[in-house]
Amino acid sequence: MMTADKTVPLLSVRNLQVTTSNGLKILHDVSFDVEAGSIVALVGESGSGKTVAARASMRLLPKSIKPTSGEILFQERDILRMPDSEIRKIRGAAIGMVFQEPMVSLNPAMTIGAQLVEGLRLHEKLSVEAALARATEMLERVKISDPAACLSAYPHQFSGGMRQRIMLASVMLLRPKLLIADEPTTALDTLTQREVMEIMVELTRTFGTAVLLITHNLGLVAQYARQVIVLERGKLVEAGPVEDVLRRPKEQYTRTLIDALPKRDHDRKPLAAAAPLIEARNVEVTFSGAGNMFSTAEKKLAVRGVSLGVRPGEVVAVVGGSGSGKTTLGRAMLGLLPLSAGDVFFRDRSMVSADKAAARDYRLQCQLVFQDPYSSLDPRQKISDIVGEPLRHGTALSRAEKTERVKDMLDEVGLIGLGERYPHALSGGQRQRVAIARAVIRNPAFVVADEPVSALDMTIQKQVLDLFRRLQENHGFACLFISHDLGAVSRVADRIVVMEQGLIVEQGSVAEVLDHPQHAYTQALLKATPTLGIAA
Repeated sequence: MMTADKTVPLLSVRNLQVTTSNGLKILHDVSFDVEAGSIVALVGESGSGKTVAARASMRLLPKSIKPTSGEILFQERDILRMPDSEIRKIRGAAIGMVFQEPMVSLNPAMTIGAQLVEGLRLHEKLSVEAALARATEMLERVKISDPAACLSAYPHQFSGGMRQRIMLASVMLLRPKLLIADEPTTALDTLTQREVMEIMVELTRTFGTAVLLITHNLGLVAQYARQVIVLERGKLVEAGPVEDVLRRPKEQYTRTLIDALPKRDHDRKPLAAAAPLIEARNVEVTFSGAGNMFSTAEKKLAVRGVSLGVRPGEVVAVVGGSGSGKTTLGRAMLGLLPLSAGDVFFRDRSMVSADKAAARDYRLQCQLVFQDPYSSLDPRQKISDIVGEPLRHGTALSRAEKTERVKDMLDEVGLIGLGERYPHALSGGQRQRVAIARAVIRNPAFVVADEPVSALDMTIQKQVLDLFRRLQENHGFACLFISHDLGAVSRVADRIVVMEQGLIVEQGSVAEVLDHPQHAYTQALLKATPTLGIAA
């Protein structure tokens, strides 16, 4: 019997086991509580079972995965034993969920207004007018600048951060007692990440909503959560107050997660002075807007007269928020986007006026590591064929020599024995290794790495960053490392360039920019970067 001074948790997971249809255990006797009004974080690597535990709390697991024992008590009622009619009333109205990828969660064929109104009318039987009024008010709360226009727009017309705000608005419209936030800031830049988290915390405080925050970002946990639960391969290894677990971890796995947080490489030796291998001179890139038959499309100047050189063997990190122009600059320097003004010089030769032979040589000497490896890898090709594809161009290697080069490359990136697999059979970190191997196999002179670790959990991110640094040192290529994560770039970069609205606002060595930032935008980026508050 519960004593009078003992509060009943809002959500209580007790000895939960979840098993696949072929008998594989995903969760092993996991137990934790979420108190009303609190923020509890579930952390762990990819595959640790944190999302499975959260989805089980809403009975949203696929048919091939089922809870086989334990209880999930929400307001003292077992969700696992509720009839379907009851659980449908709880989903959305009492327990809301913000999914990891808002573009997938939002219906691309429905307007934002129709999607916001749908849940309200289902659970609260409001008129369309009343529902739209409440939706407009909530969009204002999540800081959408023009809520009325937002209601009639579609998801693809918004940035990732805006879509996440809209997703948050749609969930909080019903004022649930529990909000499950599944990696709500993954792949968002640090400023947008902070804005989304601050809005989420403000809303939950206003409505008294508890939060179960699923994340691999321990900095966010330290900043926002009260309690933390650490999962490893479906087992609960450590739990308790954030202060105790993150600052005085008892288990080796927790210490491994903390150690994986990006730390500056103080041992990186300064490069000798040299002329730039590749140089952008007063580069401008203009994009046309989406016009129609009645109006002329407005042009947007994405990169505004930027000059930047990268020396042989140098890693220059370009950082900034979404829309700052960093990816556009990188693609322009590779010749993948047309310049509206300026020029790019490769080995002191203009690429704008280059003949076909020089342009071909330039393209063969430059490679790109894409942000999303799953989208950039051909799902119909084996890994060995994907990695070896660049060797088809401009090499005199025999078939046997190409096969051996591919084998050596896979070994170098830690994928030996996986050449016969397809991309879908690899983890996110392994796919990123494939993308890096494909870019490096030709021994290029210049590589652009576009957000190569943005969607990876901390331990895999550390592995990929260490791999990238080792490959760069072994092969000696110059690199433009594009990222919004100042912690990640401090591990691999020789120099940092900060971009805002298409302009370079600050640049210098890693120590100069991170320890003595001069521009207000750089200071804002550093302030928005979540940390544990533990000296590196």
